[in-house]
Amino acid sequence: MTWKEVLQPIKESDYFKNLWEKVKLQYNSTQCFPPKDEIFRALELTEFDDVGVVIIGQDPYHNDGQANGLCFSVSESVTAPPSLKNIFIELKEDVGVERKNKDLQDWAKQGVLLLNATLTVQAHQPNSHKNLGWEVFTDFIIKEISDKKKNVVFVLWGAFAQKKASLIDIDKHHIIQSAHPSPFSVYRGFFGSKPFSKINNYLLKKGKKTIVWG
Repeated sequence: MTWKEVLQPIKESDYFKNLWEKVKLQYNSTQCFPPKDEIFRALELTEFDDVGVVIIGQDPYHNDGQANGLCFSVSESVTAPPSLKNIFIELKEDVGVERKNKDLQDWAKQGVLLLNATLTVQAHQPNSHKNLGWEVFTDFIIKEISDKKKNVVFVLWGAFAQKKASLIDIDKHHIIQSAHPSPFSVYRGFFGSKPFSKINNYLLKKGKKTIVWG
């Protein structure tokens, strides 16, 4: 299946049409991130049939030039935010990969869906679009992956992402959860959680292609 087929029911709904009008209004009246043509980049880079891993973020980075449509990922031209730095520290500790590239599109192209629950944000105003209605859309995506696929690894970092566990069928899929990689919680269980080796071990066990993290 393609995302076009999967998302057709919700994209044709009055709910989504209203949401998109609100998003367009925001982008026309104020500075918003990511760039408008990158709002759905996560879905463009990881087709539905290719999804093997889902990493769930909250909303896009809100500073200039950071957000690029993939959760936790930033454009190469900017400094890595603290959460991404901590992800890279754990990556090195876990599987020995010292990653320099801050744009995680290579993960996305291998089947890692890097999905924020809210897909847009007003510049310099974290979580400012949380009430636009994006979560109905992204919850639908999570539920469709859970219902229509099997043996997908869902990575839930932090309390916000962990609320999405109720959308996932744990008889068909695998959930990895820990504290969030932000500086506020990274020492409460993110460091040492070994998510990258756990993901690949599960994929290997299910006869699926593992992720090259470097």
